[in-house]
Amino acid sequence: MSARDNQLVASIDIGTTSSRAILFNRKGHEIAKHQIEYSTTANTTADGETKVFSAEGITITATEDLEIEDNNDSKGPTLRFPQPGWVEVKPAHVLANGVQCLAACIVTLEKLNKQREADGEQPYTIISIGIANMRETTIVWDKKTGRSLNYGIVWNDTRTADIVNKKKSSTPAEKLEELRQKSGVPVSTYFSASKLRWLIDNDPEVEELYSKGELVFGTVDTWLIYHLTKENAHVSDVTNASRTTFMDIRTFQYDDELFALWDIDPKKVQFPKIVSSSEHYGSFSVPDLTKLGYPGALSDVAIEKLNSIEGVPIAGCLGDQSASLVGQLALRPGAAKCTYGTGCFLLYNTGEQTLISKHGALTTVGFWFPNLKQSENKPHYALEGSIAVAGSVVQWLRDNLKLIEQAQDIGPLASLVPNSGGVVFVPAFSGLFAPYWDSEARGTILGLTQYTTASHIARAALEGVCYQARAILKAMASDAGAEGDFLEQAVGTYEKAPLSLLAVDGGMSKSDEVMQIQADILGPCVTVRRSPNSEATALGAAIAAGLASKDASERLWDDLEDVTEAIGGESTGDFVSKSEKTERRKLWSLWERAVERATGWIA
Repeated sequence: MSARDNQLVASIDIGTTSSRAILFNRKGHEIAKHQIEYSTTANTTADGETKVFSAEGITITATEDLEIEDNNDSKGPTLRFPQPGWVEVKPAHVLANGVQCLAACIVTLEKLNKQREADGEQPYTIISIGIANMRETTIVWDKKTGRSLNYGIVWNDTRTADIVNKKKSSTPAEKLEELRQKSGVPVSTYFSASKLRWLIDNDPEVEELYSKGELVFGTVDTWLIYHLTKENAHVSDVTNASRTTFMDIRTFQYDDELFALWDIDPKKVQFPKIVSSSEHYGSFSVPDLTKLGYPGALSDVAIEKLNSIEGVPIAGCLGDQSASLVGQLALRPGAAKCTYGTGCFLLYNTGEQTLISKHGALTTVGFWFPNLKQSENKPHYALEGSIAVAGSVVQWLRDNLKLIEQAQDIGPLASLVPNSGGVVFVPAFSGLFAPYWDSEARGTILGLTQYTTASHIARAALEGVCYQARAILKAMASDAGAEGDFLEQAVGTYEKAPLSLLAVDGGMSKSDEVMQIQADILGPCVTVRRSPNSEATALGAAIAAGLASKDASERLWDDLEDVTEAIGGESTGDFVSKSEKTERRKLWSLWERAVERATGWIA
């Protein structure tokens, strides 16, 4: 038995609606896992109590082994929606959730190790920690205290629409395009820059610290690493920094022109150092949540467990969609993946090429593992298409309309009918992202009749997500050199059909019904293949951490080839289209008409 067989990498994965920690071994198997789904204003009762749901929609309680204390400071939602289009997250809560999940994994690990020792096996050891996180979400804090100044503004929040529209109208189109070429992304409410601008303009405490030069900025990765390292490392990896609109996509440096676009003086804000996705950022240390305004979030038992890994290096960091790209093992140019989470995100690996889309896709950093051999240590880029609302439309149907009791009920409900009965649902709750880019679009349901049932609405909601994935895939294929609508062409060579396989993961991908709907909408040119690992995002961060050491003998994997050989497994399902071409084209045309009606709604 190799010494590596006893080594584990811990992954802390902070999502939009839940946090989890997972311990992975060299084969990518989950050795321990714990998840907390956020309390939200959507499930807060009249008396102020909040219910916490598992990913399956089942009410859960805190882990008994950790004896997490209940106190007034811990009450209130982690995720809230204070006004239409506003989405906020409590920074101290997501930090606490991450370490609570990690502590729970250590509890499980200790139990496993006792059994291993009884069986004469070597105990497992955690050798490094990786971070995966929702991107673009913007957090600011006080340099002196480390405390966040308010709720963080989540990536799908649209409060900055006025700021964005003014920037677009006051900046020449040629200049906007020049800056898009530089940053890889358009001017949009999606990214961090407009959120920071809004905070400075609208929060007096933020404005005061900005004027003093004592304001600290970060995305979720920065916030976590700052508070989880002994050194208070203030860093952001390139995959997250590329989503701020402040970084030059080719140089990996902050750019004065990009700061100037948003009228932000970089001398008045402490921005994180931009680093690679896989290196030693700092040594793990239990955060003092009391100083951050969250006393009692960690029990003495939890702190004891966490102290047992004091000093373990935090060495991997990837924004969630880049982490999923890595976890899906889409490591070579030409590979594509789609993650169905709160939103839906499709990434196409373009290798070392910074391909700037002409069809609405974004250019982003896929990953950068600098300590590998020369053929693998260059930054990898990706084209990305983002859908603001995917799994969250299922949550909306469950929590707001009460059509289902649990998230997994959506597929069976939608399958009670063979089609949507003429109903088209454009789930643009936070505007439309790629390839449409309309922050003023809003959720729209068209085609309702007395014939319409809950099943038709459920199916139309799922189709609304899948149609947006089709639009993104079509745009990317055009950028990659395909001519016409390759989705309606015969399957051919790479040049004609550059995206013939779509690897999928995330909550909605677990549903056979949903994935068959996706395959039917895409048509015969693309096979939808479910990932063998349902936690590809967390696995990607673990891979980054496991490849961080400059000494190959100290890594969990030697290189990317070793990662693929060790982890690669059989797919848990392939889905191919069963739809007829004429009907598919007709329904696609209907979708495009519905999008036209949903756009510009609040103008």
